[in-house]
Amino acid sequence: MRGGKRDAQRVTRELEKTPARSGGRSVSDVLDAWFEAKEPGWAPYSVRDHAARIKLNRDPITAMPAARLGVVDVDGWMARRRKAGSGEPTIRCQLQTLRAALQQGVRWGWLSANPAALVQGPGRGRPREFMPDHVVHAMIAAAAEVHSLAPLAFRVTASTGARRGEVAALRWVDLEPPVLRIDSAITKLHASETESGVPELIDRPTKTGDRRRLALDADTIAALESVRAEREPHAAWMFSDDDGPPNPDKISWWWSRARKIADDDSQWRFHDLRHWSASKALQSGHDVVSVARRLGHSTPETTYRTYAHATEDIGEDLGATLGDALGTFGTDAAD
Repeated sequence: MRGGKRDAQRVTRELEKTPARSGGRSVSDVLDAWFEAKEPGWAPYSVRDHAARIKLNRDPITAMPAARLGVVDVDGWMARRRKAGSGEPTIRCQLQTLRAALQQGVRWGWLSANPAALVQGPGRGRPREFMPDHVVHAMIAAAAEVHSLAPLAFRVTASTGARRGEVAALRWVDLEPPVLRIDSAITKLHASETESGVPELIDRPTKTGDRRRLALDADTIAALESVRAEREPHAAWMFSDDDGPPNPDKISWWWSRARKIADDDSQWRFHDLRHWSASKALQSGHDVVSVARRLGHSTPETTYRTYAHATEDIGEDLGATLGDALGTFGTDAAD
């Protein structure tokens, strides 16, 4: 149950009210309308993900009148998905989509309440470990044997926490020392998604549609400026060898090759550089709002939910800091 007991009782009372005027819309209709409203602001890979999720595996729940949907129906859908062999991460993502669509239905006046908001979804399991510093250093060093641009690409990713597509979209004009601008991402469209019938690379807004200006450290700026002087006259994109943007898959290939050269644990992905960046920032005492902005998260809540376990030890340091500020005042017993 999400929220406290009073919240649960309040939503339960709302669910028992006369259903809102839904116009006979089914759950599938609400999902489709939500998707249509949100699609223009999504990156292509987000469109693909949500297009699959809104089908809910074509479960009978999608044919139900939206105004009659209850908590028991959502619970039943999750039980059927587990019985059919769907993994907990898949069910969790689909439930998040259902919650968002139904909440939009509430805002539109199609529903009186959102039953999916009361459902206890699958947990996230054991938090993923963060890449150790020595692994980050080893990967950057090994990258030099893969491609001359790979070490810099890895360092920029670790410094900014940028997503892979955002790194691929970086141009030299985005660098205005000491600031790096991130405002788009390269996405690979599959052949089935293009009019030409062949894969294409497109430059689209970032995953959350944000534009951010990130301050970089002096060493990263110096490394970028050194490469810039040599490459900018011939290539507009930072990590491309030609006139077009680099394929994000190419950056992943650099990572895979560097991992073999470094003889490192295969559990670490290129995306883990982003997690490393976020965890180091939070563990160093930077506030969640600032870290969320740097990562391009839509809300600080996303950052906290994802990286809360990275700050578990900060409480001890905080206690020591406050104790140092207080000194021994008030510790002596009264005479």
